[in-house]
Amino acid sequence: MDDLAANLKRVLMQISNSARKAGSSPDEIELVAISKTHDAEKVHAVYEAGQVLFGESRVQEARAKIPELPSAIRWHFVGHLQKNKIRQALPLFELIHSVDSFALAKEINRIADEDGMHPRVLLEVNVAGEGSKFGFKPETVRAEMESLLALPRLSIEGLMIIPPLAEEAEASRTFFVQLRELRDALEKEFDLKLPRLSMGMTNDFTVAIEEGATLVRVGTAIFGERQRPKRK
Repeated sequence: MDDLAANLKRVLMQISNSARKAGSSPDEIELVAISKTHDAEKVHAVYEAGQVLFGESRVQEARAKIPELPSAIRWHFVGHLQKNKIRQALPLFELIHSVDSFALAKEINRIADEDGMHPRVLLEVNVAGEGSKFGFKPETVRAEMESLLALPRLSIEGLMIIPPLAEEAEASRTFFVQLRELRDALEKEFDLKLPRLSMGMTNDFTVAIEEGATLVRVGTAIFGERQRPKRK
C-alpha cells in the first residue's frame, strides 16, 4: 500500500503547485479522494497516509463500505443521486455535490424536513449542454435560483461541473471558466455567497485549480484504475 501513500503525496504536491501558480493558498483547496469501486482496505491505507475526505458515487456501495472504516473519515457524495436513495444518503454524506434539478432539490428538502436534517449541497451545472450528462442548464439555474433558495432545509454552498471528456486538460479550461463566471453572476444577482466550486478530476484538476476550484475530485491518480467486477 506504499504506492497509495506516494500517489497521495504526489497529488497533494500538484494541488499545492497549482494553487500557488494561481496566486491562491493550497489551504483553500480540498482534495476529495474518489474511492468508488475501491475496497475499504485501500481507503483505509489512503486514510492512514493522511487523507480524511473521500467521495463516493453510489449509495449502496457507500452504505456497505463506510461502516468498515474509521468514523473520523469525512464523506462527500459525487454521483447522480436517485430520488429513492435520498433517505439513505443524507445520514452518510456531509456534502452532496450533484443536485442536478429543482425536482431533486425539492425532494431532498422534503425528506430532510421529515428526518430533521439540514443537508449541505452543490448544484451540478451542465455548462457544455451534453445530452448524456445530468445537471442544470446555466439559464435554468438562474431561472430557478429563487425557488432553490426558498427550500428551507437546504444549504446551497456552490456549484459543480463534470466537463466533456477530453484527452488534454486544457480542453476543460473554458468550462471551468464558465462555471466560475456563472457563480460570480449568481452571487451578484441574488446577493448570496457560493464559496465552493467542485471542478476538476484526475486528468484536469490542476487546470481547475488555476480557474478557481475549491474542491477537486481525484480518484485514479490516487487509487489507480477502477476495480471492475470480474466476468464469470
